[in-house]
Amino acid sequence: MKYKVYVDGQEGTTGLKIFEYLSKRSDIEVLKIDSHKRKNPEERSKFLNEADIVFLCLPDSAAKESIALVKSEKTKIINTSSVFRTDKNWEYGLPELKNQRELIRNSSRVSVPGCHATGFILTIRPLVEAGIIQKDYPITCYSVTGYSGAGRSGIEEYENAALVAARNLHVPRHYALQENHKHIPEMLFYSGLQFEPLFTPIKANYAQGLAMTVPLISRYLPKRASAKDVHEVLARYFESERFVNVMPFDSEAYLDEGQFMISECNNTNRLEIFVFGHNDKINIISRYDNLGKGASGAAVQNMNLMLGIDEGDSLVN
Repeated sequence: MKYKVYVDGQEGTTGLKIFEYLSKRSDIEVLKIDSHKRKNPEERSKFLNEADIVFLCLPDSAAKESIALVKSEKTKIINTSSVFRTDKNWEYGLPELKNQRELIRNSSRVSVPGCHATGFILTIRPLVEAGIIQKDYPITCYSVTGYSGAGRSGIEEYENAALVAARNLHVPRHYALQENHKHIPEMLFYSGLQFEPLFTPIKANYAQGLAMTVPLISRYLPKRASAKDVHEVLARYFESERFVNVMPFDSEAYLDEGQFMISECNNTNRLEIFVFGHNDKINIISRYDNLGKGASGAAVQNMNLMLGIDEGDSLVN
């Protein structure tokens, strides 16, 4: 049996990457709209209602417009924008959270997590549930990501040598400094925390790969948990997961002369969690591909679950 799949927003970064995944599949028929008609409501409606699975790879407002066009009860929708991530009518597409996998399997509306939110939630939620972190702990975190996370405009900017030189783009840049990053609502909603984290994203001049870092101070934790305690909780939580791996404690062997390598999970759907610590200082770092587990790979993983087939089909671990 072939499933019909339509990517609404097929010319953007996420949509193109989804096409790349689906091109390997013999069980998928990709429906392709004429590029000149991709903004025509009648033409879009035809494709949206013909498909078994629709990927929405659109800005928030356009995603809402597409939803209004879907009338078919058989059409299942996977949204990659931020607009429905905290909507109770949509399931959050992070299967590695406890009990979430079954909810995704049985859903017709799934929202793919934001790239920064993915590593943060998978790091924090297990620790809150285990009582290692209290719900009102003042969490700070920062994320270093490649420029592909900024979409087509960001890619064009960073791959233009003249612009890189003129704007000094070879130097990493902090952004969203007013604490208004669009991933913060879901980071709060699904982490189990009572208050928003203080989140600083940093964009750097390399294409892809993301590292989310969460520092903790054990003397402010309710159980004065050590780095080793944190590692044990995370390792136990994800011990049976295919795509989330908790690396050996204090993993010096995985460093390059003591330096962390961000892009080692590129072109995979794998997310690796590291725990480092000294005295009462703890550093948790998750690394993954912002285009893989942080976007398109996660979208395909959710599609597989919703279709009732092998979760890892066409994905690289």
